[in-house]
Amino acid sequence: MSLTCYADFHIHSKYSGATSDKMVFENIAAKAEKKGLDIVGSGDILHPKWSDSLEKGLRKMTEGVYKHPDYDTRFCLSTEVEDSEKVHHLIIFPSLSKVEDFRKELKPFSNDLYVDGRPSVSLSGFEIVEKVADVGGLVGPCHAFTPWTSVYKEYDSLTDCYKGQLKNVDFLELGLSADTFMADRISELRDLTFLSNSDAHSPWPNRLGREFNVFDVSDFSVGEIFERIREGDFSMNVGLKSEMGRYHLTACSECHEKYSPDESISLGWKCEKCGGPIKKGVSDRVDELSDGDGSKSSDFRPKYLEVFPLSELIRIALDFSSSRAKSVQNLWDRLVEKFGDEVTVMSEASPTEISKVSDSRVGKMIELYREGEIDITPGGGGKYGELEQPRRVGDDQKSIEDFYKV
Repeated sequence: MSLTCYADFHIHSKYSGATSDKMVFENIAAKAEKKGLDIVGSGDILHPKWSDSLEKGLRKMTEGVYKHPDYDTRFCLSTEVEDSEKVHHLIIFPSLSKVEDFRKELKPFSNDLYVDGRPSVSLSGFEIVEKVADVGGLVGPCHAFTPWTSVYKEYDSLTDCYKGQLKNVDFLELGLSADTFMADRISELRDLTFLSNSDAHSPWPNRLGREFNVFDVSDFSVGEIFERIREGDFSMNVGLKSEMGRYHLTACSECHEKYSPDESISLGWKCEKCGGPIKKGVSDRVDELSDGDGSKSSDFRPKYLEVFPLSELIRIALDFSSSRAKSVQNLWDRLVEKFGDEVTVMSEASPTEISKVSDSRVGKMIELYREGEIDITPGGGGKYGELEQPRRVGDDQKSIEDFYKV
């Protein structure tokens, strides 16, 4: 029997820097189930306290796959590491014994292996890939185009980074500012599997599972997962519309003023407004690397579905400021409780039924999202893109408090 699997392979634990202390297995499992995810990467599995937490708090289902006793969410074993050039790599392991073998291999090359869930190692990209291949894991570059800690920030080609080990690179992670069609403008990527993952640092619904992968399996085993990734045998990549990414356009990383590449060069990559550093956007970096138009994607790639977080659609539809986060969360909970999970709300639930549970403006907003009629102010310089409130949302001005006490 075929099972449809929704998987987000890249997250972090509370042991990574700048990560919520709510990122523990129980919270992740609970939120992932509400999001509609079947498999989540453990993240940070090289950190001894995190791997101990997994062994003590989760139940082993098959080799390399674990499950929280109170939820259906399964976890595979993953981590992110930073190489000597500050390029980040995502690794997925087949078993905890292989995690331990890899940890021993890295120990002589890292000062923070037991400190930070995302350790830095004094090894090159190709040396890391070689060691991952030795333990039978999967590996590929994380958030490949962003202007921080990415392979295309540091290099102009994957060969420059991975050299003779390129044959053992299993995938490329698109990141939150690029999509399939952008990446396929670069010819060296056209036979490589693309992963769409959240890189979540908190369990909240606008972070965990904001990007994920969809594929069919006969069972939730490491063998099935590895085969689907290696073969690129997905039915869908689901990701944020690229304009929503924090680094989609070239912009100042302090005041977020946007610039063209020529303007940035003439200014010496210093913002004329505030003097802050200008960071090259993913869109402009892809233009530099491109040797095609990406149209071939439709011939051999899985479908790429652009999504917005449900919580953000609720906030914009009801014109809530960030101070109304509790109101948004309560309504998100109500919708998920009614329809089962966020994926169902966004893709299948009737806008009319959504309106009955919440507010007609929310139902209309989701209808417009499905029709591709929501405009975006693109992100850049570290600031996420912003949805613009459509005029067609409607004139229903009833307060959300009429529907749900907050």
